[in-house]
Amino acid sequence: MAKAIEKKISDTLFENYMPYAMSVIVSRAIPEIDGFKPAHRKLLYTMYKMNLLGGARAKSADVVGQTMKLNPHGDQAIYETLVRLTRGNGSLLHPWIDSKGNFGSVSSRDMQYAASRYTEVRLDPSCEAILTGLEKDAVDFVDNYSGTTKEPLLLPAVFPTILVNNNQGIAVGMASNICSFNLKEVCETTIALIRDPEADLMETLPAPDFSTGAYLIYDIDEMREIYRTGRGSFLLRSTADVNRKENRIEFREIPYTTTIETIIDDIADGIKKAKLRDIVSVRDETDLNGLCISVDYKPSADPDIVLHQLFAATSLQNPFSCNFNVLIENKPRLLGVREILLEWVEWRSVCIRREASFEAARKRGALHLLRGLEKILLDIDKAIAVIRLTETEKEVVPRLMAAFSIDEKQADYVAEIRLRHLNREYILKRVKDVEALENEINELDRLVKSGARVREKIVRQLKDVAKRYGQERKTRLIAPEEIEIPEEEELIPSYNTRIFLTEEGYFKKLPATSLRGNFEIKVKEGDRLIQELDSSNHAELLFFTDHAQVYKMMAWEIEDHRPSLLGEYTPNLLDLDPGERVVFIHSATEPFRGEFLLFFKNGKGVRIDAFHYETKQRRKKLIKAYDDSSPLAGMAYLPDGSDLSFAIRSK
Repeated sequence: MAKAIEKKISDTLFENYMPYAMSVIVSRAIPEIDGFKPAHRKLLYTMYKMNLLGGARAKSADVVGQTMKLNPHGDQAIYETLVRLTRGNGSLLHPWIDSKGNFGSVSSRDMQYAASRYTEVRLDPSCEAILTGLEKDAVDFVDNYSGTTKEPLLLPAVFPTILVNNNQGIAVGMASNICSFNLKEVCETTIALIRDPEADLMETLPAPDFSTGAYLIYDIDEMREIYRTGRGSFLLRSTADVNRKENRIEFREIPYTTTIETIIDDIADGIKKAKLRDIVSVRDETDLNGLCISVDYKPSADPDIVLHQLFAATSLQNPFSCNFNVLIENKPRLLGVREILLEWVEWRSVCIRREASFEAARKRGALHLLRGLEKILLDIDKAIAVIRLTETEKEVVPRLMAAFSIDEKQADYVAEIRLRHLNREYILKRVKDVEALENEINELDRLVKSGARVREKIVRQLKDVAKRYGQERKTRLIAPEEIEIPEEEELIPSYNTRIFLTEEGYFKKLPATSLRGNFEIKVKEGDRLIQELDSSNHAELLFFTDHAQVYKMMAWEIEDHRPSLLGEYTPNLLDLDPGERVVFIHSATEPFRGEFLLFFKNGKGVRIDAFHYETKQRRKKLIKAYDDSSPLAGMAYLPDGSDLSFAIRSK
């Protein structure tokens, strides 16, 4: 019989869930200080080993197949990673892969990339700056998943790739979303921080830069806070060319965070919901010349108002949310820009010291061999005689060691020299490198020991990278005060409406265009219409109740209804007091004119000028708006100049 083992559920969750969560964080979703996730790193290293840096392009299918030796997640997942890193896709501000063929587009949701058998790739020349040092022990290597080969733990990038390209990942319980920055500006900022860790970042790194261009609405205080905390958001806005002659607006650069199809869907939805009534049509006119979304508007419309309506109602203006989570020594940390760059400088310093130590050890080995060759130079004839008089090959090295007091490595090096080279001229040419090697070794040793020399080397490399691979900004900055924003009501579509109120308190607002032809206003069983009036979407609505209160709302604050719907229940719409009921609705335009006639259940009536209910500030509720000694039974509105007449009926 099986024995039951009692165990706390918290312990079970910790033992089983935490390894999975940490695996996703460390091995999949969050980038490390070198700027790459494991999937990116494995792909680029595979291409490097395939000699695709500076060589001819290879089929993407071949690259994917080779990468599977390091990444077991399947060919489709690897190819999707490859596509995002290509120049053809446009996801990255500084692409790592030079591509040929159809790789889709970051600006299109529906544009499919071609299969891997049809496309070709090679490493972009800039990859030289992220892969240099792999052969010089700059980083640690670890076994691949099967233990059959080695792969680098990190890539020894000579510039802060962590900030140069977008990096997004969703892990367990956390996420990372790092925006891209201009390579030249990142290099200049890193140099400034090396020379002064308290340097003002805004002077050299004003804002992010994106591969899709467009505008960034630049609030310096907002950006400074993002740089400090690693969290926050900013707005990206499409460029717009207004053609007033053809009543058309063309958008050629869109925010990085949206797509052509999403924008078109947003516009279509806005037209359907009557938020964009002045739009006639929208088309995707993207071609070989580049992206283009064309929007036609009505000849009677103001294109500036239409443009602002589009920005307000669609993703033509869209936020980018920052979350700078980075793995530092396998621990996720939320860092600001200054912290990221200083961490990168520390890590890069370790890489440079490791490279220098490796080079110094290699040169010491060469120097050691040349020291042995120097001893041979003293008596070349003796060396030749020793080799000639040795009966077996395996005795050559021991006899040379004994004859010239050199060690096995030195003797083996001498023995491997061809006979034609065992002459004074050849040996002198080789030996004269001894002094140069000694100087180089001393220089490398000084580099390893001196933090200042290491930092200066980082600065030199950053300047070289900025000069070779830097480019001008694509995303332009625009200050909020440069954007002319119309008044809120100007952005609200203006159209005629018809308003209905029922006895049980249901309110309905219908666009006048929906009332064409035969229609029937739906009401609840047993309910009936008590008021019907013409209005406008820009009108201010006054709701008079039987508790001597007036509630005010703008018509555009209430969504349009269809005749087949019951509409809004006024106690919920206006947050009425318990038992309170709307008796009358008035549609007002400024200035308030005319008069109200109010009749109460005690048989009395009163006449009030409409301007008494006009308020400078937009108040939602007017208390004691009229006499409350008796409930309001009914009322009427009299426009200016109206004749007043009564018809009295007795029950």
